[in-house]
Amino acid sequence: MAERARKRPCGPGEHGQRVEWRKWKQQKKEEKKKWKDLKMTKKLERQRAQEEQAKRQQEEEAAAQREDQGRHYTLSVALPGSILDNAQSPELRTYLAGQIARACAIFCVDEIVVFDEEGQDAKYLRKAFFPKHQDLQFAGLLNPLDSPHHMRQDEESQFREGIVVDRPTRPGQGSFVNCGMKKEVKIDKNLEPGLRVTVRLDQKQLPESKTYRGKVVSSQDPRTKAGLYWGYTVRLASCLSAVFAEAPFQDGYDLTIGTSERGSDVASAQLPNFRHALVVFGGLQGLEAGVDADPNLEVAEPSVLFDLYVNTCPSQGSRTIRTEVSPPASHPRAALSLPSLERSPHPFGLPPWQNWSRDELRASWESRILGAGVHSTAPGLEDPGRPCLPLL
Repeated sequence: MAERARKRPCGPGEHGQRVEWRKWKQQKKEEKKKWKDLKMTKKLERQRAQEEQAKRQQEEEAAAQREDQGRHYTLSVALPGSILDNAQSPELRTYLAGQIARACAIFCVDEIVVFDEEGQDAKYLRKAFFPKHQDLQFAGLLNPLDSPHHMRQDEESQFREGIVVDRPTRPGQGSFVNCGMKKEVKIDKNLEPGLRVTVRLDQKQLPESKTYRGKVVSSQDPRTKAGLYWGYTVRLASCLSAVFAEAPFQDGYDLTIGTSERGSDVASAQLPNFRHALVVFGGLQGLEAGVDADPNLEVAEPSVLFDLYVNTCPSQGSRTIRTEVSPPASHPRAALSLPSLERSPHPFGLPPWQNWSRDELRASWESRILGAGVHSTAPGLEDPGRPCLPLL
């Protein structure tokens, strides 16, 4: 019997070594569990990849939708530099320029052209671009524009204005930009220090990173892709004709509007659809003075230079209309003349009066007028469907 036990195989071990069956079974179970875990991990990875792909598609669709909501038209305003001659002191001249700038910013003007007849920058950018100068000594008196691109430090936005800082970087690693936030933004390009740029911040930022991440884009992207008002540019023109000849757009302005007390009533004007509109205001002597002083113009009447020549305040209560109040008086009436005109979303939310009915508008303005002691049938308010917009 002992001899038979000695001849019995010792088990599945190698070279006749005895195997502990419990340990072997436990090892097989662990291998099987690892295989199942690996299979489950691969399944979860595939599921996660599908979810990320679906999320990317949703983000792309949302981005495409945001681009569709952009504003693709521009509004320009031209006025003579001589309007400052009507101010009696440097303080008043400064305040006059600030009034015009604020009015243009309120009504989303994209370009201001100052032509010869005889603070469009965020606070954190002014010291870099505007050194101390005698002409700017009273700039502190001006009311802030508070435009959408004048961001607060903690305000979230897809786009930011910034200045490239003088900070050493490796070639091809991008530059650093001061965008008025707690941390600088590292962009995708190497640019010269002191250059002003528009930055689109990445949607995903690493909180533990010492900098934000972003890309340099065109200054027109906030308007064309997100429908945001992004301030205005200022262009100098040597004369009235240069306002038209030196237009920054390839095909020039496709709608030109001249304003004068000798123009037709704005109520009878019909605005066509446009891509680039230009509204021109005259100086102290009107547009006629600008035409007479321009050596390139051989016309007697300014009206022939414009598609529309209108009087925006036909029943004015003052003998003259000062240029600083012309943009508020002209833009609302022109905007309401064509209800189908393409509009961009209001940067601070939709104003309530845009959803009001004709009766609600009439009741609102009657209450304001009667509350001020003025009769509701005052000149210029006979048509309640064409009220002036509330000024900010």
